[in-house]
Amino acid sequence: MNRNPRDIGIQILLVVFFILAVGYLGQVGWGVRPVPTPSPTPAPTVGRTWFEGQRAYKHVLAQMAFGPRVPGTEAAARTRLFIRNELLRVGWLAEQEAFVYEGVRVVNLVARQGQGPVIILGAHYDTRRVAELDPSADKRSQPVPGANDGASGVAVLLELARVLRWDTTRYAVWLYFFDAEDQGRLDGWPWAVGARYAARNLPPDIDVQAVIIVDMVGDADQQLYWEANSTPELRAALWDIAATLGYGAYFIPKEKYRIIDDHVPFLERGIPAVDIIDFDYPYWHTTEDTADKVSPESLERVGRVVQQWVETRR
Repeated sequence: MNRNPRDIGIQILLVVFFILAVGYLGQVGWGVRPVPTPSPTPAPTVGRTWFEGQRAYKHVLAQMAFGPRVPGTEAAARTRLFIRNELLRVGWLAEQEAFVYEGVRVVNLVARQGQGPVIILGAHYDTRRVAELDPSADKRSQPVPGANDGASGVAVLLELARVLRWDTTRYAVWLYFFDAEDQGRLDGWPWAVGARYAARNLPPDIDVQAVIIVDMVGDADQQLYWEANSTPELRAALWDIAATLGYGAYFIPKEKYRIIDDHVPFLERGIPAVDIIDFDYPYWHTTEDTADKVSPESLERVGRVVQQWVETRR
């Protein structure tokens, strides 16, 4: 049977109108409200924030721009301001611990986060007044630039301040930046002047569980042996973590040197302490201790080992 196309079009329009009318009545006339489609919820961030060697290396370069950071100098004061500002930027407040030694104003910085027994992570920011081991005799009265011996340890602590999940541990974390570590055997000065003051003046009610010192850790040719003065159990735990992270070729579980460093004053107080240090560094106490000798990858390995140890310690 033939049907008029016009009639067919009218019938289609009536059907469409009927469907729309029923939908409208179902939502409004019958008291049912449409349920809005929720906006997608962003997926939570998965994993952790890891220590980044390139970020740490920028902290080395920033310190080097101040020149040698000899105690009592303007460069040392500018370095302290830099450290305090960088810590503040990532939520840490640093306090000064100042005293006078042999007529020189010495200033430690300490930043604290968390509650409970204390873990101290330390490094020295000063550089040596003279490069007495320089191959060139005419340079031995010049100061050491201190890229590895000074700036590398500070750089590690500053990057740790950014990434450490101190709030997930049952420990308080103190970041200690020591002055006057590297002036030993100069004009009667001993080693570790700033650290000795800090250890001697720890509050009596503070329970310090462990001290980890990072010193000369940025050598591009990294070889980190066990330091013989360090607490055996603590150093073994750190080197075990290094092995699990794939750093066994750089963290070598064998004693090679016995060193007086910023960990010793704490050891003398009976506090477990370890010195992470690469003493196989040919530019030690020379004018060639410059930023090109420091590797971001070396800084990253040390930083990640310490980060893992702090965040997983129970």
